[in-house]
Amino acid sequence: MKHSPYTNLSVRVLPRSSKDEVVGKQEGVYRIKLTAPAIEGRANKALTAFLAKRLGLAKTKVQIISGERARTKTVRIRGLGPDQVEALLVGR
Repeated sequence: MKHSPYTNLSVRVLPRSSKDEVVGKQEGVYRIKLTAPAIEGRANKALTAFLAKRLGLAKTKVQIISGERARTKTVRIRGLGPDQVEALLVGR
């Protein structure tokens, strides 16, 4: 049985921004602006929804695996390799 590829990303969330967007990548960390505030897990939900939509994946394929209460988080993306994720997030 072959496993689908997965990628772990380091993401720095900038909540309460004017729009949802990937600002860039600095020292291996993706900087992502979100309109959602960082209260009651809203920024986390917005982050997973934003990444799923941007990467063309189901929300269940995007999971925050560490840093749920921090601005810098580790997110696991299932179904795409690192090069595919990089191209979809910053290669536009």
